[in-house]
Amino acid sequence: MTDSDRHMSVHEAIAGRCAVRDYAALVPGDTQLERLLQAAVRAPTALHEELWRFAVIRERALLDRISACAKAAMSARADGLPHDAMAAFTAEDFHIFYNAPALIVIGTEAPGRFTDADCWLAAENLMLAAHAEGLGSCVIGLAVDALNDVAVKRAVGLPAGFTAVSPVIVGTPANPAALSPTPRKPPHVVLWS
Repeated sequence: MTDSDRHMSVHEAIAGRCAVRDYAALVPGDTQLERLLQAAVRAPTALHEELWRFAVIRERALLDRISACAKAAMSARADGLPHDAMAAFTAEDFHIFYNAPALIVIGTEAPGRFTDADCWLAAENLMLAAHAEGLGSCVIGLAVDALNDVAVKRAVGLPAGFTAVSPVIVGTPANPAALSPTPRKPPHVVLWS
């Protein structure tokens, strides 16, 4: 299916999008990634400031380095994660980015009251657009500390003043047929007046 053959309603994209944690080695091209970034910047933004910034990382050595730093940070902190989860995340063969071929880090150089929310809204748009393009995506929140580490920023080439907010991996799912959205509870409405 070509990009021009693929049409999906917003409701289909929302209902069909799921977190992908197994990727083929195919690296999304510049044009495809640019479309995802264009979708991201169509997100709502407080006060129309558009303070989000984007870092696209496809270099395997950099992804591996960030993964190793994130795993080391998790081991050091153990943030109250259950022991079995901690063991899985810190296992030698575990890659925090699930071997995805691309990482898009949404962040800012001007933190403010609403900037994190803006970045997360941009991330959701990006993930919905990725799904509509036949790509998988997954937020990797456990990478935030590593991406904000001064040494990692320097090694990756991120600006010193950049603050990572929402890291999203993107790529072709290894087994698209096995993907299905997880069930959700119905909305818990506390007031409807």
